[in-house]
Amino acid sequence: MLTPWKPFPGPQTAALESKADILFYGGAAGGGKTDLIIGAAHTQHQKSIIFRREYPQLSAIIARTAEILGEEEKFNKSEMVWRLKNGRVIELGAVQLDGDEKKYQGRPHDLKAFDELAHFSEKQFRTLCGWLRSIDSAQRCRIIAAGNPPTEAQGEWIIRFFAPWLDKAHAHPAKPGELRWFTTLDGKETEVESGEAFTHKGETITPKSRTFIPARVEDNPFYMASGYKATLQALPEPLRAQLLYGDFSADHTDNPYQLIPSDWVEKAMLRWEEGKPDVPLSCIGVDVARGGNDKTVLTLRYGHWFDRQRVYPGKITSRGDAVAQLVLAARGTSHCKVNVDVIGVGASAFDALHRHIGDAAMALNSAQASDIGDHSGQLVFANKRAQWWWKLRESLNPDNEDRIALPPDRELLADLVTPNFMLTIRGILVESKDAIIKRIGRSPDKGDSLVYAHAIVHIPMAGMLDYYAAMALGVRE
Repeated sequence: MLTPWKPFPGPQTAALESKADILFYGGAAGGGKTDLIIGAAHTQHQKSIIFRREYPQLSAIIARTAEILGEEEKFNKSEMVWRLKNGRVIELGAVQLDGDEKKYQGRPHDLKAFDELAHFSEKQFRTLCGWLRSIDSAQRCRIIAAGNPPTEAQGEWIIRFFAPWLDKAHAHPAKPGELRWFTTLDGKETEVESGEAFTHKGETITPKSRTFIPARVEDNPFYMASGYKATLQALPEPLRAQLLYGDFSADHTDNPYQLIPSDWVEKAMLRWEEGKPDVPLSCIGVDVARGGNDKTVLTLRYGHWFDRQRVYPGKITSRGDAVAQLVLAARGTSHCKVNVDVIGVGASAFDALHRHIGDAAMALNSAQASDIGDHSGQLVFANKRAQWWWKLRESLNPDNEDRIALPPDRELLADLVTPNFMLTIRGILVESKDAIIKRIGRSPDKGDSLVYAHAIVHIPMAGMLDYYAAMALGVRE
């Protein structure tokens, strides 16, 4: 007779018994992540769904589920569903392409589980979590995510989402298994003191809890007996640190077509602590929200040093005058240039600013043709967007003397390392903002705003003194 599944003592048991609404379990390889998901579905939930990014990846889960459930339980391969004799249902799903998550809309599950969370985009994860529910009021609903540290820059969102546990720079770090509560206030995800419901602007808000419980191969007696630890020890770095120790700070491997290397951004953020230079405000970069969950972001630059960004919910910056007032307040008595993205909703903000500060308001149109080349003189750019992003790349290059200093911010880091590039007949082409939104599920507002603050807008036959003055402050074209 099959022995009922039981969690291993230690982290796996703590994870199964955790009261968190959203649990992230694992970190290192071999800690029993998949077994936890299957076991929770088998013992604690009525309707579960287990996701992998791609359908072929589900084969290992099917095989392991069959081992845990035994031959008496049958799997419907055409429907990808286990319907157990005790009435429980365990469904398997995949969201290979961005947008595939919509296939699961309206289908109630009281457990949504994600195996290898780093393979999913933030948009996919958040969207699928939004449909967690049960018609049985007595049934607990929760999210269980399992996985290792991200090995590519696209997985940085996980460190932001579970920042109190994973981000070493977090101001108020949390202990493993400790509950923290989060909700969205005025369009911004916010950590609150407890899970107690409260009223905000006439709306009753009930926060949701999160936690992270680390596990290593040492917590799995079966893998320890098999010698799996020696296999992990033989891996090259940074995979060894990531999979053996669950180190979320270990360097990941950048996409070969990633425009800005992650290491360059991280070094620039370390330089920020050296302090703001004694120079006047050089420029303000303005990325105007497109609506929805997008944010309007202002980036203030002082020579080579960029201040912490000012972020405003899109719903309060829907009018150009509203954006202009925020910019004017940030600009104060300065005479600095203000670079505004005028594609789409930014046009009205530019017009409003131009009425107040005249030619100090600079219109940035990323679709315009570029009229300069790269620092080596060998490459040209397909458009202004490619030019501005590539020039930031050159300034961040540790081999030059610009010593750009960026504010430490995980979301900004993710935005700056997200765009890819390609070489075309027209020159270097940087991935469009719309393509990035489709790929990662959100708008890279902080990254674009910083690029605009860095950009030096040269108007032919005018402004050459300003142009060279900006270069002298340490930001080169």
